[in-house]
Amino acid sequence: MKKLTDKYFATYSAMLDVNIEEAVEQLKQREWTAESFRFYTAVSVMSSSRIEGEQMEIDSYLKHKLQNIEYLSNLTEKPNDLFEAYEFARDNKLTLINFYKVHSIATQHLLPETQRGVVRTGNMLIMEQQTQRVQYEAALASIVKSEFENFWSELNELIQQKLSTPQVFYYASLIHLVFVKIHPFNDGNGRTGRLLEKWFLNTMLDEKAWYIGSEHYYYNNIQNYYNSLARVGLFYEELNYEKAIPFLLMLPNALKQE
Repeated sequence: MKKLTDKYFATYSAMLDVNIEEAVEQLKQREWTAESFRFYTAVSVMSSSRIEGEQMEIDSYLKHKLQNIEYLSNLTEKPNDLFEAYEFARDNKLTLINFYKVHSIATQHLLPETQRGVVRTGNMLIMEQQTQRVQYEAALASIVKSEFENFWSELNELIQQKLSTPQVFYYASLIHLVFVKIHPFNDGNGRTGRLLEKWFLNTMLDEKAWYIGSEHYYYNNIQNYYNSLARVGLFYEELNYEKAIPFLLMLPNALKQE
């Protein structure tokens, strides 16, 4: 069954309380520079890393990236890997080969080389970082490779389409959600899933999409983020994406903080 579907778009649109087109147009008025990308990406990277349990504060990471302040390597290694992955995504097209590369870059200090950019072969339960409670079951090992291949085939179809700005946001969130539910890698799925969402926005809209503070919004609303992920279901083969609307609405709500 197709997962990246417009089946829920009408309900999503009816529940939107953000003028996405207007917000994106305002975003496009910002000046695009290497320094501005560095600032916004540093915030996104550290926010995403905090969701995964990294200890460094966002303000400290900004000092590290913008002012070259040195910190202990155990605090900066993984966020810096993710920052490098964002830079790679900025400079390269959204393709499966490039996404495997992004995962490899983002997990340099997280996974052994043999597991970077490689679909897992075992079963997996996903835990909440804060509580260590089981959040949901990922796609079973017997189907994870085919599920991920089907997902990417659907994503490729979307990239070829002419979508409205609200549709782009809808599908970006759905891509994020379906990807993390499949959980194709042994680790690094959350941080690369949030990067994938942003990469799709950039592909379909404009380079200014890198300025959208989605990761920061998710971090500031972490319990809602986890709860919305969990609403879709515990077991992969019983997921109900009709319950995904609260999660899909989080990305446009991130525009309010811009």
